[in-house]
Amino acid sequence: MSNKDFNETMLFKPQKDEDKNIRKIIEGVYKSLEEKGYKPVNQIIGYILSGDPTYITSYNDARKSIRQIDRDEILEELLNYYMTHE
Repeated sequence: MSNKDFNETMLFKPQKDEDKNIRKIIEGVYKSLEEKGYKPVNQIIGYILSGDPTYITSYNDARKSIRQIDRDEILEELLNYYMTHE
C-alpha cells in the first residue's frame, strides 16, 4: 500500500443484520410495556438514554428482544420513521 491509501477517508456503512427486524422488535417491546401498564415511550426513552435494560419489562421477553439491537440502531430507526412519516 502506498501512503496515499492511508490519507484517504473511507466511508463506513455498518451492515444491517437482516434477521433482526428493528421495527418489529420495537413494536413488540412497546406492546409488552403497554400491557404491563407502563408508559412505553417513557420507558423506551429511559432505556435509550441510559442503556439500563431494567427500563424494559421482561414480560414476553421484551427485555431480551430489545437487547438484540444496539441503541444507536433504535435511534436510527426512529429518526428514519419520523422523517418519512411527517
